[in-house]
Amino acid sequence: MPHAILQRLPRRLIVIVLVLGVAAPVIAAAHDAPSPRPTIVFMTDFGVVDDSVAICKGVMYSIVPDLRIVDLTHQVTPFSILDGARFLYGATPYYPAGTVFVVVIDPGVGSTRRAVVVKSKRGQYFVLPDNGLMTLVQDRDGLEAAREITNPAWMIGAALSSTFHGRDIFSPAGAHLARGDDWTQVGPAVEVDKLVRLDLAPAKLDAHGLSGEVIATDGPFGNLVTNISGDDFLKLGYAREQTVPVTIGKKSMTLPFVRTFSDVPLKKPLVYIDSRGRLGFAVNQGSFSAIYGIKPPQPVVILRPRISARRSTQ
Repeated sequence: MPHAILQRLPRRLIVIVLVLGVAAPVIAAAHDAPSPRPTIVFMTDFGVVDDSVAICKGVMYSIVPDLRIVDLTHQVTPFSILDGARFLYGATPYYPAGTVFVVVIDPGVGSTRRAVVVKSKRGQYFVLPDNGLMTLVQDRDGLEAAREITNPAWMIGAALSSTFHGRDIFSPAGAHLARGDDWTQVGPAVEVDKLVRLDLAPAKLDAHGLSGEVIATDGPFGNLVTNISGDDFLKLGYAREQTVPVTIGKKSMTLPFVRTFSDVPLKKPLVYIDSRGRLGFAVNQGSFSAIYGIKPPQPVVILRPRISARRSTQ
């Protein structure tokens, strides 16, 4: 506005004009700001040596070209529903409501098992086979609703493959969901308490000690992952730097309880609480699994300190 015109306006009106002049570009910029890109977190046991993962991504991109796909992992132990459930449990707290997880660990592909979309009480969506993958997330977060994928419009191809539902069902359904399509159109409702669950025996803490199970190894490092929470282990009364008598399968050993790997010499074993809050067994810069010949699943028993001391003197 020309200076001469501003001089003839009342001061209060000049202030209003100036404020609006500054605010208008800000409001316009906010209005024009792009909305967040839809996100799919993708996990399979396909590996990366062939084109399976790339084909599934191509299906998703063909439906939502601006889609963002985050690879959780494609190196899940083949057919291991437990590993898939475990990785979902570990990753989901770090993603916001509205995130879509597409998971294809499907040893029952082509059978009568259902393909489903599940919504958790955290507002996240899961597109996967109904085979137990949701067990750990369900126990922690709760489930709001579930639907079976039956609508052909949410699939790809007139003739579905009996062995590649990752391409034909889960990828397109996940993309439609990420695009914002009405998920109630995917198929009929399924009662959440009717979803398949893994039969997992919880760790047991009693007067004698703690018993649980080695359920996995930690990636390429060979650390043993257990179903024993660090909190339950601490209830036994062991302090860091104290040795802990442990029986894993048929092997009995006494290991130091420490904070991190480098608290023991190179190639020496240890007990620790891992980054997910569970009890673990490791070797500093070595593979506990390979050195001691232990592969999951294996039972784990840890006695309380006073019981262990009593037995050692007998």
